[in-house]
Amino acid sequence: MDIQVFAVGGTIDKIYFDANSEFHVGEPQIGELLYEANVTFHYTVTSLMKKDSIEMTEADRHLIREAVEECEHDRILITHGTDTMAYTARALAGIPNKVIVLTGAMQPARLRVSDAIFNIGFAIGALQQLEPGVYVAMNGQVFDPEHLRKNLKAQRFELEDF
Repeated sequence: MDIQVFAVGGTIDKIYFDANSEFHVGEPQIGELLYEANVTFHYTVTSLMKKDSIEMTEADRHLIREAVEECEHDRILITHGTDTMAYTARALAGIPNKVIVLTGAMQPARLRVSDAIFNIGFAIGALQQLEPGVYVAMNGQVFDPEHLRKNLKAQRFELEDF
């Protein structure tokens, strides 16, 4: 199995400098995490950008879509900031013959207490089992991004009520 990982930034890769929450988005952490987990499948990590997802533009989403469309692999994991993850997932809809899973973290992977490792492992498991399409895998659940929203108060993802 070959998995292409596209890292685009977000909390999962943030580096905090002080107690005032000054930060920048650093190098992708997923390669190190997969190495430490001793995974046995082949993967490639490509950093497309290092952005907080609140700063992500439609041009950024277009760049991500182009990278996914041009990718030779049919299983793609995207590490992304949680605030606009659902928007990017919706922007990837309709890409044929690929399983695309977006994941991220509510706390940076560099912190001792983080959901990053669990979310990445869960997303990789989902990536291997799902049919072609676009999904968000966060905190033990797989979501259809069409009706997904981030509940900021509860710090979790949930389906929108219509």
